Amino acid sequence: MVRTHGLTHVALSVRDPERSFRFYERVFGAVAVYRQADFIQAQTPGSRDVLVFQKARKGIGRSGGIAHFGFRLVHPDDISAAVRAVENAGGKIRSRGDFCPGEPYVFFSDPDGYDVEIWYELPTPADPPARRRERVRSRTPRRRRTPSRR
Repeated sequence: MVRTHGLTHVALSVRDPERSFRFYERVFGAVAVYRQADFIQAQTPGSRDVLVFQKARKGIGRSGGIAHFGFRLVHPDDISAAVRAVENAGGKIRSRGDFCPGEPYVFFSDPDGYDVEIWYELPTPADPPARRRERVRSRTPRRRRTPSRR
């Protein structure tokens, strides 16, 4: 077995790498880590996810056997914010719902026509162990922070 960090990147043929990058920057906070004239490599903060936007003339928006790619939410309550981010960035919502109770999803098209999914999945046995901070946050209700008075 070869140890990896998992599936870490998707390379997309796009009309305009800058336009595509800006969309994913607005929705996921993607950061450009490498640029060439017709190529941008972006990474989502706090992960090893990489999106590559390559300028092309053919095959744009065509999956070529891949139906879609997706981003897994950390918290299920963030699905509404994800929908707003997609809409505000110019994406088109295709469908939204719950796979089962507690597992919301949204499918949308990006500016080049690629089908993308954002979803929350309940923890599975194959998930890496949660970091202490994530475990605590998921069990404790979110509280509004107030400035400390000194």
